[in-house]
Amino acid sequence: MAKMEVKTSLLDNMIGVGDMVLLEPLNEETFINNLKNRFDHNEIYTYIGSVVISVNPYRSLPIYSPEKVEDYRNRNFYELSPHIFALSDEAYRSLRDQDKDQCILITGESGAGKTEASKLVMSYVAAVCGKGAEVNQVKEQLLQSNPVLEAFGNAKTVRNDNSSRFGKYMDIEFDFKGDPLGGVISNYLLEKSRVVKQPRGERNFHVFYQLLSGASEELLHKLKLERDFSRYNYLSLDSAKVNGVDDAANFRTVRNAMQIVGFMDHEAESVLEVVAAVLKLGNIEFKPESRVNGLDESKIKDKNELKEICELTGIDQSVLERAFSFRTVEAKQEKVSTTLNVAQAYYARDALAKNLYSRLFSWLVNRINESIKAQTKVRKKVMGVLDIYGFEIFEDNSFEQFIINYCNEKLQQIFIELTLKEEQEEYIREDIEWTHIDYFNNAIICDLIENNTNGILAMLDEECLRPGTVTDETFLEKLNQICATHQHFESRMSKCARFLNDTSLPHSCFRIQHYAGKVLYQVEGFVDKNNDLLYRDLSQAMWKAGHALIKSLFPEGNPAKINLKRPPTAGSQFKASVATLMKNLQTKNPNYIRCIKPNDKKAAHIFNESLVCHQIRYLGLLENVRVRRAGYAFRQAYEPCLERYKMLCKQTWPHWKGPARSGVEVLFNELEIPVEEYSFGRSKIFIRNPRTLFKLEDLRKQRLEDLATLIQKIYRGWKCRTHFLLMKKSQIVIAAWCRRYAQQKRYQQTKASALLIQSYIRGWKARKILRELKHQKRCKEAVTTIAAYWHGTQARRELKRLKEEARRKHAVAVIWAYWLGLKVRREYRKFFRANAGKKIYEFTLQRIVQKYFLEMKNKMPSLSPIDKNWPPRPYLFLDSTHKELKRIFHLWRCKKYRDQFTDQKKLIYEEKLEASELFKDKKALYPSSVGQPFQGAYLEINKNPKYKKLKDAIEEKIIIAEVVNKINRANGKSTSRIFLLTNNNLLLADQKSGQIKSEVPLVDVTKVSMSSQNDGFFAVHLKEGSEAASKGDFLFSSDHLIEMATKLYRTTLSQTKQKLNIEISDEFLVQFRQDKVCVKFIQGNQKNGSVPTCKRKNNRLLEVAVP
Repeated sequence: MAKMEVKTSLLDNMIGVGDMVLLEPLNEETFINNLKNRFDHNEIYTYIGSVVISVNPYRSLPIYSPEKVEDYRNRNFYELSPHIFALSDEAYRSLRDQDKDQCILITGESGAGKTEASKLVMSYVAAVCGKGAEVNQVKEQLLQSNPVLEAFGNAKTVRNDNSSRFGKYMDIEFDFKGDPLGGVISNYLLEKSRVVKQPRGERNFHVFYQLLSGASEELLHKLKLERDFSRYNYLSLDSAKVNGVDDAANFRTVRNAMQIVGFMDHEAESVLEVVAAVLKLGNIEFKPESRVNGLDESKIKDKNELKEICELTGIDQSVLERAFSFRTVEAKQEKVSTTLNVAQAYYARDALAKNLYSRLFSWLVNRINESIKAQTKVRKKVMGVLDIYGFEIFEDNSFEQFIINYCNEKLQQIFIELTLKEEQEEYIREDIEWTHIDYFNNAIICDLIENNTNGILAMLDEECLRPGTVTDETFLEKLNQICATHQHFESRMSKCARFLNDTSLPHSCFRIQHYAGKVLYQVEGFVDKNNDLLYRDLSQAMWKAGHALIKSLFPEGNPAKINLKRPPTAGSQFKASVATLMKNLQTKNPNYIRCIKPNDKKAAHIFNESLVCHQIRYLGLLENVRVRRAGYAFRQAYEPCLERYKMLCKQTWPHWKGPARSGVEVLFNELEIPVEEYSFGRSKIFIRNPRTLFKLEDLRKQRLEDLATLIQKIYRGWKCRTHFLLMKKSQIVIAAWCRRYAQQKRYQQTKASALLIQSYIRGWKARKILRELKHQKRCKEAVTTIAAYWHGTQARRELKRLKEEARRKHAVAVIWAYWLGLKVRREYRKFFRANAGKKIYEFTLQRIVQKYFLEMKNKMPSLSPIDKNWPPRPYLFLDSTHKELKRIFHLWRCKKYRDQFTDQKKLIYEEKLEASELFKDKKALYPSSVGQPFQGAYLEINKNPKYKKLKDAIEEKIIIAEVVNKINRANGKSTSRIFLLTNNNLLLADQKSGQIKSEVPLVDVTKVSMSSQNDGFFAVHLKEGSEAASKGDFLFSSDHLIEMATKLYRTTLSQTKQKLNIEISDEFLVQFRQDKVCVKFIQGNQKNGSVPTCKRKNNRLLEVAVP
């Protein structure tokens, strides 16, 4: 079997060029051909220095296995073939070992594989960081946040079946060891217009289809939905089903992910109710209706849909109906109410649906952040992962494409700046002379868009806020006036004469020359989309909803907080978000992944060169290569460089004794490489031209062949010598074995002869002795036989005499019996003549009763009151007597049993009876406690000198003293405490020192909660406002739960004259300081056997796993 070759550099067995910096010659054609060559050989990753280019293969490749993770773990970036794991490992190790915050920027157009790349980065980091129960829980929550956000924020488009319709930036926080502590997610610009309208061939967000496909009939009925997609106007039907996508299975995955992330059941139900309400909003239709004053107003055609929406959301139907028909405008102290026509009503409906879904998505992100945020306040290291929309150029480009492309301009700007900065810092660090690099600075394009005075976004905001008639046309006119002279702005209506006759530029459009190319924007819809207005009437109607989640999504609807100030526009909000993102990215060390889509058919093995060329241009990859190789194309540390090429010089081969730099200098001087082709840094060798590197590789390859030939020659000689020595040794061994065999055979023949002679002699002696023994035996047998015959004759004579004597005695007895019988019969004849039958009956009855009582005496059951055995009734006429006797016997033995009781034992049985009334058929632990006596004082405090201090501190009588496990409020771990119950107080003391930690008066105990399962967990609820309740309720675990709860109940009843509430439920709330935490009991397999475990899932959930 051929041995697997171990790679020590990406230059080994390289398909094409693994690092584009080494590409010769460098132009667009060679760049694309290199990508295609590697793509055809399933090499989808290529480097540009430290930048990773990822080409989407549209199929699964075996390059993400756990073995691959281990291959790239703690390896040098250039040590193995290009891979996303190499970049992830480099970023993680820089964060962990060098204390540098990292960010990974993933860009590319829709369908290029950005979302999958971000998942791979997160899965790699999760695989290589630390292990442990808490760490694994944090990793699982971070990973499971993806399915939730994808369901609500991703959709099928013509370019991608799982296209992210929002930008996501996740900060993953680590501790000083590199273990994840939590994370924070930021979302940018959800494409909420997709909720109400989708382009042909595309779908709405995944969650709508998953809900209708995967929800149970019961859930659909509760949400007032039907499984048929055609019933809903907001769902496009031409692409409702996607090949290879199981919406029902994905729905189950999302529900499971929500549970893992930390969503409570009622929160998940509330989210689905909002989704159902958005779906049903699309089915509301309006009809025109004329008023007396001649104005048109709108009315809802079918109010059944409206009624169901109101039932889902808890809104008064009349309030929501009015909000769809009227609009109230407030100015200072005046209110003006106007009717809405049909078009305005449809606008209001769609605006409400978009805002409701958009705010729900923002709430989901905040709720996930609440669950995954770091619980500790220690200093954290941060790794940011940015998965954001790529540059978009469509046939019809609108406001969404404009701000998306603006974001990409900013990312390109920071990419060039940070790349140059990184390159310059390395040159300075290595003491290499820095040469200025000319590159295109797109700051002029960013200024055209974001300038606070003359920028396009500023002018759009100004146009939206000014009074009077505002349309898209007036906005375009303003652009034509102010931006006409800008070299990157083009419009046919501007003052620039060169565009007046440009037929490719329609009158209602403007064109911007971005760094990625020219993009034509349709001005229609810019003003409305930037305004993003929701009528105040609808906000107030939503705030009045009985649905807690919907009410929280519309805080501006609160009449007490009416703000007449116009809300910020969508453009200004996005501009501020991008500025915050850029500021955040500049504080971190950047790592780049550039994703490329090979074809528009989403098919494997197809590489469309024109499409790839377009993406290469707008991603600026060629310019990135030129910046990277403007000075030196290749650099490598001295140690690996010397290790790789030391065989090319006799002085450095096979081992160099001095410093690595000196060895590299000797090596390059020996090879006579021109001095201008390389330069020595502090820790690296810098090679200017790729041709020099390839020359070194060719020389190394030839030298390796020579060394291989030498190794083969030496190996063959060693193999032949070894074979000869082995043959010689074998001949000596064989000769020795032959001589040994001959001697053994001769010895065995001699031994066999001796044994044969011995056997004949022994046989002769044995036969002689046998003959003598047989003769003696025959003599003994003859004497025995004669004696036996004589003894037999004597015995038979005696037997005959005895039989004769017995016959005579029997005859006398028979005659005497007959005589006595005759006398009795003569005597009894007198009685039979007068009342004989009655006397016989009474005699017989008396004998039967006597026999019955004698038998009962021997068959009596035990004296235990719980023994239900009783002998069967022998005669039918004794039935009533039998039952009465059974009753009397039971009463008698119960009295005997009670007479044995002491006062203390009577008290124990009263407590057992109380426990039966409280827990029988309610608590699964109760049956096992029935046979256990209630002892109370398990610790024997009075006898144990260890607790003398504790005994002296307590003056009252101790009812129960037991060691319990107190559950920590922060993490669910347990601490041993002494649980003491007196007549008036409940005390907790430290088990080791005996010091009293807490003292709670019984009047402050309001309730005891426990599960119905076979566990010992119970919660003691304290009266709100009491001094004892300052830290919250207590959660304990005990092996004597039934006894402790019963004694606490009886003592509280005795002292307060009020019954203590015992709550038995598998899910109850416990007050921990200011927060209420849900304690939930679930069935689960335990690693430590049958012991229940308690785990803090998040800030609101404490989960107890019961076997």
